[in-house]
Amino acid sequence: MNPGEPRHPYADLTPDRILDAVEAAGFPCDGRITELNSYENRVYQLGREDGGLLVAKFYRPGRWSDEAILEEHAFARELRAADLPVVAPELLADGTTLHHQGEHRVAVFHSIGGRPPALDHSEDQRQLGRLIARLHNVADTGRFRHRSGFAPREVIRKALENVKAARVVPPDLEAAWEALVHDIVALIEQRLDEAGDIRSLRLHGDCHPGNILWREDGPWLVDLDDTRSGPAIEDLWMFLSGEREYQQARLAELLEGYTAFRDFDPRELSLVNALRAVRLLHFLGWIAGRWDDPAFPRAFPEFPENRFWEGQILSLREELAMLQEPPLEWSPT
Repeated sequence: MNPGEPRHPYADLTPDRILDAVEAAGFPCDGRITELNSYENRVYQLGREDGGLLVAKFYRPGRWSDEAILEEHAFARELRAADLPVVAPELLADGTTLHHQGEHRVAVFHSIGGRPPALDHSEDQRQLGRLIARLHNVADTGRFRHRSGFAPREVIRKALENVKAARVVPPDLEAAWEALVHDIVALIEQRLDEAGDIRSLRLHGDCHPGNILWREDGPWLVDLDDTRSGPAIEDLWMFLSGEREYQQARLAELLEGYTAFRDFDPRELSLVNALRAVRLLHFLGWIAGRWDDPAFPRAFPEFPENRFWEGQILSLREELAMLQEPPLEWSPT
């Protein structure tokens, strides 16, 4: 648990409290509540009295300061004001975007539907590239004061500390785990050094297919909860998966769209496999660090089991092999 974070922070978040908070924020509801897939925060779709739908996000107590949350909101609204398809928080009854209800803090969003992006569809990849470049063009006009920056070494350190403190790696797998982590961290360090001094800008921060909703007018971005500063590739690499040849083809399409609106520094490609490995380690540390939240054992019941860690060690070996490969290639045309 993080310092200052209450144990089981959502234990008192009953349906009545959810409705009370959203209505106090200025949005009368009709009683319909559906919990959406979110573990770090709690997110609900609610029915409005006028028949529409809205989404209420209850922020995890102690994770972000009010200033950091409001900076997220301001960035999302800045992007929306620039005509980017981004779901931004609504203004509440008091003219702000963050409502306090006891220890809970809530933001309200319009509910939109859509399909996931088709990552094997060339035009979808080009459209994603164009959208992210437009986002970065707006993002590059300002800087964050309260959001975190690019710190993969710190992410790894915290993740490994959480895993160790939780004592979840089975004893018979500890030696393999520790040796593998040692080798992976060394290669991540090497790839970070190879990239050199990469330019940083404001980012979506968690730009993966699950945070894209494809509508009739194209892709929409949702959930800027992890917005931060970092290199442009952080908002691009999660649309690359599969074998190297497949990734190479998708990268060409993605950057064809991106460079129609913004230059891209090819040195950042040396970070792709490093960022993938960092994300996997972060995922394990995230679960370990949140294990006291009852939602996590329910969502990840296999986490303490041998077969889970056998699978993670196998995945990390695959990451190690990719880290040993040369970076993906791309040249401006």
